[in-house]
Order: sequence, then C-alpha cells, then structure tokens
Amino acid sequence: MGRNRRVQQRESLTKMDFKTIDDADEIAQIRESVRRLCEQFPGEYWRRMDRENAYPSEFVNALSQAGYLSVLIPEEYGGAGMQLSGALAILEEVQRAGANGAACHAQMYMMGALLRHGSDEQKQRYLPAIAAGELRLQSFGVTEPTSGTDTLALKTVARREGDHYVVNGQKVWTSRAEHSDLMLLLARTTPREEVQKRTDGLSVLIVDQREALKGGMTIKPIRTMMNHSTTEVFFDNVRVPAENLLGEEGKGFRYILSGMNAERILIAAECIGDAKWFLDKASAYAKERVVFGRPIGQNQGVQFPLAKAYAHMRAAELMVHRAAGLYAAGANCGEEANIAKMLAAEASWMAAEACLQTHGGFGFAEEYDIERKFRETRLYQVAPISSNLILSYLAEHVLGLPRSY
Repeated sequence: MGRNRRVQQRESLTKMDFKTIDDADEIAQIRESVRRLCEQFPGEYWRRMDRENAYPSEFVNALSQAGYLSVLIPEEYGGAGMQLSGALAILEEVQRAGANGAACHAQMYMMGALLRHGSDEQKQRYLPAIAAGELRLQSFGVTEPTSGTDTLALKTVARREGDHYVVNGQKVWTSRAEHSDLMLLLARTTPREEVQKRTDGLSVLIVDQREALKGGMTIKPIRTMMNHSTTEVFFDNVRVPAENLLGEEGKGFRYILSGMNAERILIAAECIGDAKWFLDKASAYAKERVVFGRPIGQNQGVQFPLAKAYAHMRAAELMVHRAAGLYAAGANCGEEANIAKMLAAEASWMAAEACLQTHGGFGFAEEYDIERKFRETRLYQVAPISSNLILSYLAEHVLGLPRSY
C-alpha cells in the first residue's frame, strides 16, 4: 500500500471517528472542487497581490459564486446548511493550495453569532443576500488599541437614543473592513461600573458600513509584514438602527465568545493546510535537489525536521477535528478550540521553518512562494489570540491554577 493511500485512509478514519463530517464523499468532493478553483489563482496571482498590498477580490468573488463562503448558512436562506466540517475542509484546502483564506475566512466564523442569536427578521434580511454573494460580512469590530485581548476593558460606546444607537470609539486590527458591507461590532451599552457581572454591559450591533461611512465612520489601512488587509476604524457619532442589535442588549460578550471558538477552530484548519503546503513543497524539493551527488532528502539532517513537523501537524489535526465535533454537537469546546488553534499554529510554523531550511537560499526567493507563506503563517501564533493567552486560559480554566492576569 502506497504512502499517500495510507495517509488518506488514516485521515478518513480520524475524521469519521470524531464525527465531524456530514458525509465523507461530499467532503471529498468539496476538497477536490476547492483545489480546482484554487488552480485558477496560482502563485503569481498571490505574489502580485502581495507586492501591490491588494485585496484578492477575484479570488473572494470566485469562492462566493461557488457557494463556499455560505456553507454554514441554512438551506432555507440559500446556503448549504453544512456543519463546521464543511468549512474546515474548504479553508484547509485553500491554504494547502498556497492561497490565503484570511481574505474571507471571517464570513464563516462570524456567521455563528448571526445564526445563533439573530432575530428571524435579521436572518431574512441578511442571510439570503450573503449566501448569494450580494453582501459581504467580513468585518469584526472587537479589538481596541488600549484593551487588546482584554475585551471587557473596551471603550467604544453605543448610547441608545430613541430608535438608534449612537456609536463613538475606535477599533484596531479590524481586517477586511474596507472590503466588507457589514460589520459585527462589539460596544459597551452599559457603563462598566453599573453592571453586576463584569461580562455584562457589552452588546453586538450589525453595522451597515455603506451607511456608516456616510455618517461618521472612518477606515484607515495598516501596512503589515504580510498582506492582511487590516485597518483601524473610527466611530464619530455613527448612528445604527436599534433593530440592528443582535440578541439581547448587554449580553454581547457571550455571543462573541461563542463565535471565537468557531474562529479558532477554522483558523486552526487553515494552519493545518499551511503545514501540508510547506511539507509537500519541501518533500518534493528534497527529492529533486542534488548536492554532493545525492538528493538532499537522503540526509537525515533534512529528513528529521520534516518528519517531526509532519508528526506535529497530524497530532494538531486530530485536535482540530475533535474541537469541531464538539462545536457541532453544541457542547462546550473552549478547551479543545484553544488547544487546536495553538497546536496547529505551532505545527504550521514548524513546517514553515523546515521548508525554508530545506530550500536554503531559494526559500527566500519570491518566485518559490515560501517567503510569502512563511510571513503569513507566523501571524497565527499571535492572532486572533496569542499562544501565551491560550496557555493562561488552560492553566486557569482547565488546571485550576490561580488567575495570572
């Protein structure tokens, strides 16, 4: 039995064991279709986007038109109505193809808040248009310059005035804001000193950016080491209809937490895809590159880092599917989602290091795409939550150690 066949069988058994697949054949077809779509956007396309610091609109439009960004939307609203496993497969394959799912992945993990906590009217208003690719839900307004991951300390305020909320404040690292029609915004609706629970007093608003940009909303791009289309956003008396409140006023923090678990699982799947891309790239090169009369892949100094990265990737992949299974079942998956994200981010970085080292000087050449992917995958040890904060979470909430922050 060939190695590739054995790997495919192990992958299939693992995913079936954790019951994260709606239908194995359907998932396999999705993976194949995503691979074919990504072939239309080869390395040169992504290198051009990177050089120009441009948003890959053509790629995002192609994914939208193929229905891949609406897989989590129920069929009654025009989506595929799949579980998280479908989204995992899509994003993993996007990354494994050398593309960059960060341009559009938010539409998947933000969907949960609207699906779980949105009113029937809100779902009818937004979901069919999102599923049809007529609206983009890509902008997530949570992080602020002075609070960072300390979400409960955010300062953006939404004050109720009649049938509107008036929003004032600032968000940062709000990726894709320039390319989204809608934003999910977390803002304080009750002063911190007036709430009984520290987690109360925050609310989620659906902001129609097309209207907000006409009346007090300003978006400023932030240049970064990778092409991530991230921005800072300013709100100056921006009026948002009260009917755009998601769920109950003051309960927004728990809505965001639910979405963050999905975010971490999906981004972990992207990291698995990155790791597979690096390992495929490095293994192929190590077999072809001849130095001192023999393929460099014959040397254990090249073999061992790649084999170790592969082992770490496979272990992380198991946790990704475990977390996805719990999420799909509606179970508490905070521990598993955080572990999956941390392990997958570390595995992708280990694979990136091994791939770059295997290629030597050629790994730094733009045309090989390694240096671009190297920069892109490094992000996920920092965002959307740093590995250190995940360790703090596990220490406190799983091991029962004293709170460290």
